[in-house]
Amino acid sequence: MTDDTARGAAPRTGSPGTGPVDNGFLDTTRAFYDTIAEDYADRFRSAGAGGPLDRALMSAFAELVGGEGRVADLGCGPGRVTAHLASLGLRVFGLDLSASMLAIARRENPGLRFEQGSMLELDLPDGALAGAVSWYSSIHTPRERLPDLFAEVRRVLAPGGHLLLAFQAGDEPLRLDRPFGHPVALDFERRRPGPMAELLEKAGFTVLSRTVRVQEEDTSSKVPQACLIARR
Repeated sequence: MTDDTARGAAPRTGSPGTGPVDNGFLDTTRAFYDTIAEDYADRFRSAGAGGPLDRALMSAFAELVGGEGRVADLGCGPGRVTAHLASLGLRVFGLDLSASMLAIARRENPGLRFEQGSMLELDLPDGALAGAVSWYSSIHTPRERLPDLFAEVRRVLAPGGHLLLAFQAGDEPLRLDRPFGHPVALDFERRRPGPMAELLEKAGFTVLSRTVRVQEEDTSSKVPQACLIARR
């Protein structure tokens, strides 16, 4: 397990005539992180906001966004990326499905705001944000729901707003079963940067940057890490 994980989305009905969309993955994701939250936070405490390349991408994102508008860290987990983004001068708040993860985020970052909610149904008006970060937080969303996710993020971004999207690169998901000895399991999806960029473009984004790097040697995962920066 790496500190490259996050949470998901919320219930929504399907298009007219299609019936309800199956959102069972949300309950599974929430239960998984509620169960492992304290162990996860302890295990990855030293990881913080990642290595120098990750921090460079966040710095570039912060410069693109500027310090005036609001930024949402979607799937913030224990809030360490949120805190780093705040240190870069961004007006950032965190959002997560897991109440247990949010309890840690609030405990460790009492000066920042954290909310429980959904990436697929954000409780924000249209154009409310200057930036959004999905730092390994789309990885539990099924492929068929990614268009919904990206459309919702685009909705809440102001024209010219930026999205920072990070995920593990690959084709085969990682299955974690009984992490830290807890009786839970979850799939961590790996995706190719090209198809992800195409989905963003179909949702109305312009992809500005596409980077792939090898995982750093002091982490448990050796798969490549991808990051996209896109503008609404």
